[in-house]
Amino acid sequence: MLSAALFGAMAIFGKLAYDADVTPQELVLVRFTIAAALLWLLHAVSRDRRSLRPGTTIDGSAVRNWRPVVTALGLGAFGYALQASLFFSALDRVDAPMVSLVLYTYPALVTVAAVLLGRERLSGPRVAALVAASAGTLLVLVGAGAVGFEAAGVAFAFGAALTYTVYILVADTTVHQLHPIPLSALVMTGAAAALALRAALTGGVRLDFESAGWLWIAFIAVVSTVGAMLAFFAGLKLVGPSTASILSAFEPVTTTVLAAVTLGELLTPVQLVGGILVLASVALVQLRPRGRTATLEVVREPARAA
Repeated sequence: MLSAALFGAMAIFGKLAYDADVTPQELVLVRFTIAAALLWLLHAVSRDRRSLRPGTTIDGSAVRNWRPVVTALGLGAFGYALQASLFFSALDRVDAPMVSLVLYTYPALVTVAAVLLGRERLSGPRVAALVAASAGTLLVLVGAGAVGFEAAGVAFAFGAALTYTVYILVADTTVHQLHPIPLSALVMTGAAAALALRAALTGGVRLDFESAGWLWIAFIAVVSTVGAMLAFFAGLKLVGPSTASILSAFEPVTTTVLAAVTLGELLTPVQLVGGILVLASVALVQLRPRGRTATLEVVREPARAA
């Protein structure tokens, strides 16, 4: 929930950055570069600074090779960077609410994939939470004016949803092998490197935008990237991919509320109903059959010790 709220603030910061003459390509490159630097600094001063060395212990699990490190770099280079590229390509063709509407098919995609892969079970409360979150997101975005269909733009948006689905499922295995701080640092490094390479191959980017632009990018890097990603990986490790993706539906609700507060955009009754449904999904996803939580704890503890 905290991760979704912090990610949700990014749209507001981004809009203010665009007003300061920052382009989307400049924004993502500088954002990931600053975030990577901050995360490596945080990693250097943390007690887990040796956790990237094979043979050391992270949360009870030994890292015996460099595979988690390579996977984390790939999550950034081929996950975050590709998802961002597809997302902004979609924004060039269709309006933002429509892009978000298509993008937020990923909670359903993650849930179905996790069940098919045998990682999670499809319980009644989880299905109800997914339906409530999806319906609530639909109402919030339709209330914002999600209109205007263009095949290529929708295809790019759905490609972003598929990319993020794979990203979450792969990350779900890596969060149990690396501490959230070095994991986030590696992901950001991979994303920054991939975007820097793309910028070099396409003529580079300019960094002479207004000073206010740097301020808003800094907010995006610190609040909506470093904070949001650390919270997401920590939560993903605790609740699993489907629950994490369902709770991410709180992100567009946060964006809509913040837009109403900071930008004077009024909430419609349809959006209010949608927000209530998303909040209801938060309660539904916590419902479990009596005794299940205790059983899960008994199963997980020996695994950690092993």
